[in-house]
Amino acid sequence: MNSPTTFNAIPGQEELAGMPRDLSFHPCTNANPRVLTREQIERFNRDGYLMPFRFFDAAEIADLRGYFDRLLTQYVAEGKDSYSISSAHLRHGRVWDVLTNPRIVAVVADLLGPSIIGWGSHFFCKMPGDGKTVAWHQDSSYWPLTPAKAVTVWLAIDDADRGNACMKYIPRTHTLGHLTYTLSETDDANVLNQTVADIERYGEPVYVELKAGEASLHSDSLLHGSEANASNRRRCGLTLRYTPGEVHAYLGWADKGVVVHGDPPPHWANRPRPTDE
Repeated sequence: MNSPTTFNAIPGQEELAGMPRDLSFHPCTNANPRVLTREQIERFNRDGYLMPFRFFDAAEIADLRGYFDRLLTQYVAEGKDSYSISSAHLRHGRVWDVLTNPRIVAVVADLLGPSIIGWGSHFFCKMPGDGKTVAWHQDSSYWPLTPAKAVTVWLAIDDADRGNACMKYIPRTHTLGHLTYTLSETDDANVLNQTVADIERYGEPVYVELKAGEASLHSDSLLHGSEANASNRRRCGLTLRYTPGEVHAYLGWADKGVVVHGDPPPHWANRPRPTDE
């Protein structure tokens, strides 16, 4: 029996409500990091994010951008939109290569420990004049994972700045637990279906401005979002999701797993590199 290559990116509310999830923040503990400094680990625990990291040089990211351009053309020709390339590492070898890239994994390992699963890869591509926002949300609220220990690497495929609707973080909100949200399932202008309201009470946002080839890292409990792209420039980022091997997944999401560091845990899959590029 073949393993699935597509998953619902946003599980249903009733499914999530029935799961005994621990959505509290669990600080990273690493007295001897290999790539990060102790100060960076302390900052991640305090603020919920780190940036920027230069993972790909100009030539490498230009090649990767060209690959994404071709992939996007393929998906659009199939009637899909620029946000539909999700769980891409299960179907596309080039994306699997990025998810397992040793430079990225080494940084993640300093935060998550010796056993790491790469389980997510989603292109968030805001086309020029795109009217869609990504409302303020916590990733952990959407995911059937427990405990909440996942880290997202947001890799800039294009330059991302305030002009073309880069991401925004609210520092230190990852320590507040699972925040109340309203459902926005009928709002076609929102890429997701949850919105945390009255955001001003949580503090001032930090703009995640990145050059192509750079990346930020954030906790799955950190409030973040982005505005609509009103510019004439595209803003594409590839989100790479990682979690410690001790974390458990519901709804079959363990089958998304790729062991990127350490021994394979028995409750996660270890998907091979796809043959299709």
